[in-house]
Amino acid sequence: MDDEPESGMINELVHTSPKSMLNKGTGFLSDYSHSLNPYTGCSFGCSYCYVRRMPVSTFRGKEWGTWVDVKRGAADLLRKELHRAKAKGKVTIFMSSSTDPYQPIEYKEQVTRSLLEVMADNPPDFLLVQTRSPLVRRDIDLLLRLKDKVRVSMTVETDREDIRKRFTPEAPPIAARLKTLQLLAEAGVPTQATIAPVLPSSESFPDRLKPLVDRVCVDDYFMGDGSGGKRTRSLGLRSLYEEIGEERWYDPSAYRIVYERMLNVFPADRVLVSQQGFAP
Repeated sequence: MDDEPESGMINELVHTSPKSMLNKGTGFLSDYSHSLNPYTGCSFGCSYCYVRRMPVSTFRGKEWGTWVDVKRGAADLLRKELHRAKAKGKVTIFMSSSTDPYQPIEYKEQVTRSLLEVMADNPPDFLLVQTRSPLVRRDIDLLLRLKDKVRVSMTVETDREDIRKRFTPEAPPIAARLKTLQLLAEAGVPTQATIAPVLPSSESFPDRLKPLVDRVCVDDYFMGDGSGGKRTRSLGLRSLYEEIGEERWYDPSAYRIVYERMLNVFPADRVLVSQQGFAP
């Protein structure tokens, strides 16, 4: 496949046997009944990732981005749990909250694909697939089976590749993500572009997105890290902005720059902010 995600910086891969797959939706994800993480850890290792300051990372004692756990038997577990959950009421799933479901290792392991197969056979009421990886295009066949019960939310924090390389050097290139949005749209898969967190971008960013999506979500560190920006502040990110002379973008009001630019191109009801943009 062209535009494969970059390899990440993983140096520890462990196969685990989880006891459950569906977690109760809480906090920022309280609009969802459940979250679903095919992997633990993430080899994209983005500099600003709030998960770096969560227990799943801090208790590991290894740098975030260098390790990934692959969940064995995930599909069989999900099949049972999904059946039970649906018997109790409405099931809405956010995949994923603390990893990217399309890790580079997913090419080989296909855990996420196996979970989508389960959900295509027994659809939840709604599934949001949150990723920054072009690999999601591999699963267009399964996503189409979910029809309007799915939305792929593709993270595109900026349209500037120089900024992407500075903040997320191990993550897939911006052009590959935009191409994937195009392919998903052409196939008829519901999508959105998620500018989260807002990074420095150009004035032409909305014009690049307009042909690809009809819906955008804008989020930043201060709204979206689950702690009012505290987790992110502790990562010392301000210095990254200072090094490139872009301090104005590290501010609780900076998202307005992108939000207002998007409103010049998209209808107001298609430009959503933070939690509202991720909701089912």
